[in-house]
Amino acid sequence: MRPVDGGVTAARGFKAAGVRCGIKTRGLDLALICSDVDCTAAGVFTTNAFQAAPVLVSRKRLASGRARAIIANSGNANAITGMRGIRDAEEMCACIAGELGVDQEMVVAASTGIIGVPLPIDKIKAGIREAFRVLSANGGPKAAEAIMTTDTRPKLSAYEIDVDGRTVRIGAIAKGAGMICPQMATMLCFITTDAAISAELLQDMLAQSVDSTFNCLTIDGEMSTNDSVIALANGLSGCQIEGDTAESEIFHRALTQVCSDLARAIARDGEGATKYVEVVVGGAASDADARKAALAVGKSPLVKTAVFGGDPNWGRVLCAVGASGVEVDPDKVAMWFGNVQIVKEGEPIQYDEELMRSTMSSTDLRITVDMGIGNGCATVYTCDLSYDYVRINAEYHT
Repeated sequence: MRPVDGGVTAARGFKAAGVRCGIKTRGLDLALICSDVDCTAAGVFTTNAFQAAPVLVSRKRLASGRARAIIANSGNANAITGMRGIRDAEEMCACIAGELGVDQEMVVAASTGIIGVPLPIDKIKAGIREAFRVLSANGGPKAAEAIMTTDTRPKLSAYEIDVDGRTVRIGAIAKGAGMICPQMATMLCFITTDAAISAELLQDMLAQSVDSTFNCLTIDGEMSTNDSVIALANGLSGCQIEGDTAESEIFHRALTQVCSDLARAIARDGEGATKYVEVVVGGAASDADARKAALAVGKSPLVKTAVFGGDPNWGRVLCAVGASGVEVDPDKVAMWFGNVQIVKEGEPIQYDEELMRSTMSSTDLRITVDMGIGNGCATVYTCDLSYDYVRINAEYHT
């Protein structure tokens, strides 16, 4: 795998644009991603019962396994907006389809922003015209910027791989900083590749990659109405990916790496975050138990505030593990902050206080818990909880 630039326009035959249409008070707020040819397509969406209109529309359309383009806006979630929301999402898609000369079922939509406010559809339609005017093979970074809300920076990833003597590229953009705890937050991710792959295999791989990356991500334990991960594959590399082959394994690893890069980037850019945190749980009775325990730690406000304050309050970590409902033998648990071991066989041990201060002051922290009872393991990506998280969310609407 070789990292390359471009995000969603790294792969052959994809163009993108990011423009301002006036939904937000400032900045770009409308993104367009198009393929030169029809694509196989797959998607994974929020499991929140209140699913936004673009989620409902896109989920239905992706059942065909085909798509040509993605239109996405920021600043307005088009969620809990009734039938008007559905009509607006469909109209967004119809505008794109008209410009491309394809059936509107070949276009999918996504939105992110304030919930419960109707879309300013006329502004979006004007923005779509501008997006087509500036659409280009270099537009990936602008598209990444246009889907941001409280994000402080755009998030892109792309890789080039060699498969059966051919070069294949996979690229993606994502947004997310708060209301993040996907179970497929307000999280969007769009992935493109020039590999040729069936919709069924792409869907299977995407679901697995999302499960081990985005579903192991939490900023604040809140699941959005709009989470969407959408993948398009146009086949222009000429490389066919078949199931259960060495080639499919290479492709799947690259797909997962792109998702992993973006999940980590979202955690690093958590609302108000000052520190990136990885919670690693091993030695659990099962992988499911390990993930459950790691998510409990990653979502704990007490753990996250202790990390913000540089306080090695390790008892909060084990309290979260013990309350998670997983199998625990307290006499076998070990724990570390960074490389500093704090607990061994269920009891605290002496540690180097200077090394601990240095560890807790770092902008990257790894919290490791060894349950000591099995082979289950999981890693969760999260961040600290600062004063600014409260300020950002207290002022989000006003």
